[in-house]
Amino acid sequence: MLIFYRLLTGLILILSPFILIIRLIKRKEDPKRFKEKFCFFSEKKNKGKLIWFHGASVGELQSIVPLIEQLDKNEKIKQILITSNTLSSSKVINKFKFKKVIHQFFPIDVNFLSKKFLNYWKPSIAFFIDSEIWPNMLLNLKNEEIPIILLNARITKKTFKKWLIFSDFANNLFRKFNLCLSSNNESKKFLKKLGAKEIKYIGNLKYAQSEQKIDNLKNNVQKFIKSKKVWCASSTHFNEEYLCGLIHKRLKKKHKNLLTIIIPRHINRIESIKKELANLTLKIQLDEPSSSIDSKTDIYLVNSYGKTKSFYNNCKNVFLGGSIINHGGQNPLEAARFGCKILHGKNVSNFREIYDFLNKNKISHLVRTKLEFERKLDTLLSKKNNSSKTIRFRINHIGKKILKDTQKEINFFLKNAI
Repeated sequence: MLIFYRLLTGLILILSPFILIIRLIKRKEDPKRFKEKFCFFSEKKNKGKLIWFHGASVGELQSIVPLIEQLDKNEKIKQILITSNTLSSSKVINKFKFKKVIHQFFPIDVNFLSKKFLNYWKPSIAFFIDSEIWPNMLLNLKNEEIPIILLNARITKKTFKKWLIFSDFANNLFRKFNLCLSSNNESKKFLKKLGAKEIKYIGNLKYAQSEQKIDNLKNNVQKFIKSKKVWCASSTHFNEEYLCGLIHKRLKKKHKNLLTIIIPRHINRIESIKKELANLTLKIQLDEPSSSIDSKTDIYLVNSYGKTKSFYNNCKNVFLGGSIINHGGQNPLEAARFGCKILHGKNVSNFREIYDFLNKNKISHLVRTKLEFERKLDTLLSKKNNSSKTIRFRINHIGKKILKDTQKEINFFLKNAI
C-alpha cells in the first residue's frame, strides 16, 4: 500500500503545476508563497529548539491558539512553526500577535519533499491536529526519531470505514504516534481499532479560549449595525448564502429595518455570492469600513478573514453554515461565548457533542427546513436576546480544564524534546 501511495503522490506532483494554475485562478493559492508547498521556504529557521504544529485549515489552527499562547512564553522554545494547507488559514494565523510563530504551507506529501522539509526545519517535536494523517511525513518523522502527537484527534465513522479498507497500512501509520489526545469518545474508540497505542480522551480543545483581545469593528460599522434589526450568517458555504437571501426577503416584510450580515467560509467566492444575492434584488454592501454605508443595505457581505468574533460581539442571532449542506457543520462555541443564539441545519457531525451540549442548554436550535429556519429566526428577532452568562461561564470553565490537561499530557514529551 505504501508503494501505491507513493506512486499516487508522485503523480500528483507531476500534475501539480496544472492544479496550482487552476487554484491560483480561483484565488485559492498565494501567488507569492505557493512555492512553499515544494519546499522553497519564505521564512528562515532560527538557532535553537523548534516545535511544529500542522492543521489542515482555519478550524484546526484556531483550536490550538490557546495552547500556542502558552508555548509562546516558554523560553526554551526558540521558534514555533505552524503549517497548513489553505490560503484562508495562513491569513487567519497571521492576525494573531505571537512572538515566536511563523507560518508556512505544508509540502506535497511526496517522500523526498517531506525529507527536505524535515532536514530544513529540524523540529524537536511534531503535533498534528484533528485528522491530519500524511503517510510519508509520518514515516520520515519516525525515522528521525522525532516525537509525534495527534492533538484534538477526530476520526469520524465515515473516515474510520475508509481506513479499515487498508487496515494493515492504517495500523502501521497510527502506531507511529507517541500520543493521541482524542476530542471525543468515539474517536478514541476508532483510534484504538486503527492501531494507535497511547490514546487519552481529555475533551475538545475548541472549548478553550484565546487570551488575545478582539479588535472591535470600526465606529461607523458598529453604529450602522446598532441602527438595524440584525442577524448574522457565519461560515457559509455554496447555496447557503442564497437561502439566507431568500429568508431575508421574507422576513423583511415584517422587520422593515432588517440587516443580514454574511461571513462566507471562503472569501474567494465573494463575487459569485454578490452576484447571486443581487439577482434577488437585494442591496449588497461589502465590508469596506472606510466607505460610507448605504442605509438601505440588505446584506452586509464580509470579504476579509479574522473579523468573525468582532461581528459576534455586535450581533446576537447567528446561523452557523456548513450545516444545511452535507459538510459537517462549523464550530459554534465562538458564537456561544459572545452570548449569541445559534441556528444550524442537521449536518453537524463534525461538532455533534458540542451541539448536543448547546441544544440541551437552549443556546442553539436545529432548523430542518427553510420554513422552520424562517420561523425560528423571526422568533429570535422579535424578542430580546437574554444571553446566559452561566452557559458562557461553563464553556470557559470546560475550556480551561481541557487546556490545562492537554498541557499536562504533552509536557512530558516537550521536556524531553526541548
